[in-house]
Amino acid sequence: MSEMTLNNIFIDLFHNMPEKAFFAPGRINLIGEHTDYNGGHVFPCAITYGTYAAARRREDKLVRLYSHNFPEKGIIEFSLNELNFDGEHAWANYPKGMIRYIIEAGYRIPAGFECAIEGNIPNGAGLSSSASIELLTGVLMNGLFQLEIPRLELIKIGKRVENEFIGVNSGIMDQFAICMGQKDAGILLDCQTLKYEYAPIHLENHKIIIMNTNKRRELADSKYNERRSECEAALEVLQQKLPIEALGQLSEQEFDEQQHFIKDETVRKRAKHAVYENVRTLKALQALRAGNLEEFGQLMNQSHISLRDDYEVTGVELDSLVAAAWNQPGVLGARMTGAGFGGCAIAIVENNEVKDFIAKVGAIYEEKIGYPADFYVASIGDGAKEIELEAVK
Repeated sequence: MSEMTLNNIFIDLFHNMPEKAFFAPGRINLIGEHTDYNGGHVFPCAITYGTYAAARRREDKLVRLYSHNFPEKGIIEFSLNELNFDGEHAWANYPKGMIRYIIEAGYRIPAGFECAIEGNIPNGAGLSSSASIELLTGVLMNGLFQLEIPRLELIKIGKRVENEFIGVNSGIMDQFAICMGQKDAGILLDCQTLKYEYAPIHLENHKIIIMNTNKRRELADSKYNERRSECEAALEVLQQKLPIEALGQLSEQEFDEQQHFIKDETVRKRAKHAVYENVRTLKALQALRAGNLEEFGQLMNQSHISLRDDYEVTGVELDSLVAAAWNQPGVLGARMTGAGFGGCAIAIVENNEVKDFIAKVGAIYEEKIGYPADFYVASIGDGAKEIELEAVK
């Protein structure tokens, strides 16, 4: 939060006290990358960085939104009767889309509202600030208007906003992790069935370090769509031999026995990553349930190597950060997180090594890449929720 509190910002802008306050976290994916659209599992958690909102109902149909992260945009206004995408409304299209689809789902929103927002998720780092704003809006609408929309429905509405309103072809993991996150727990999520299990992650002696390459990544990048189509091509070949609907249904052994049918070496490598990475998520659940953080760290390392060599979505920036992290004392594991092509990596580091780790990895990265990385010490936190007004002061 900035030195000027969100409550004060709200009062300055709207000349009234806010009624309620809300928080939605960002998320990281601990393991299980590019598995979601391949019918596999992901293993995200919510983090303690996120987006805060102070809000108050209005008497009319006007919605007035302000983000302290984009002060140059000022207060963005629209009516509940005018909920179409508008490029001029920039970030406010995320809450607007949520409001529109909540109404379309049959919930009555009787009046507009005023809202001031501030987030501490690094912009463009791939920690899902967009889904954070979507779910923040969802819990805000529930809290202001007593809509009682079930969590799973909010998650699905958030995904619909991303896919249909904004036009980004992403999966459901971000919204799920942000809405369903629990302190000190990861979520093993089957993206097809939405079945999920919590896994305890007790990091009393360790911290999660988020390492931002500061290379902006474009999620709608052609390479992301290219990887999807390569996996679909592999699936088509294997479906002629096996009764499967997705690569995520295969064991490592089944894939190894059938992979020779995939003649294109690149396509075969992409499929291998999808299968082996999905199996790693299941092994990660077992390791954490057994309290074996060391094994979990090894699985993280294997994940990065697969993303680098078989899926080829890392790049020199992420590889430089992760390789530097692997060479530091007190590191259990490190890997890229998110779609790749820039964005962030994560490492699990012993508490007493954190300061040295950041200094040394930062120096190695800047010398090699020519500009600095940013580091954030994160904890695993709760999902989107209403909070006390005092908590945003």
